[in-house]
Amino acid sequence: MKKIAIILITFCFLACGASKTVRDSRKTIKGNWTLTSIKSSAIGDIKITLLNDADKSCFENSSWQFIPNNNTGVYTLSGMNCFNEQRYFAFTIDEVVDEATGLYNFLLKPTNEKGRSDTNAGFRLELTSMTETAMQWQQVVTLDGKPVTINMNFTKF
Repeated sequence: MKKIAIILITFCFLACGASKTVRDSRKTIKGNWTLTSIKSSAIGDIKITLLNDADKSCFENSSWQFIPNNNTGVYTLSGMNCFNEQRYFAFTIDEVVDEATGLYNFLLKPTNEKGRSDTNAGFRLELTSMTETAMQWQQVVTLDGKPVTINMNFTKF
């Protein structure tokens, strides 16, 4: 009886933890990345402000650092007319959203240097692909009542 109880308790702990794929994603995301390109499915040139922070031109070639052991990170914008101060964030990678596509939810919440958020608001993105050297986030927004997909492509350095 005692062995059955131990097995059940062990199973509960294992069942409650993140999946192996999510744990592997956290290992892969660790380190320094460059946001190399931002593309949208909209026709024509539209003004895109990312993360309620800055124009997409400031985010292109921005530097990102992910620290998965405490789910935090920092990014620095690039560009001539961009405020290049470090921005802090917390993030989580959730389980697979859609088994057919294999997409993951990625939640990014801007914080201050101490990891606190003034608004407790975040941005839910889809982590559509990740390898040891490349990562893509996708966000669907509405423009004039129609869905527009924004793809953000990262390269690890």
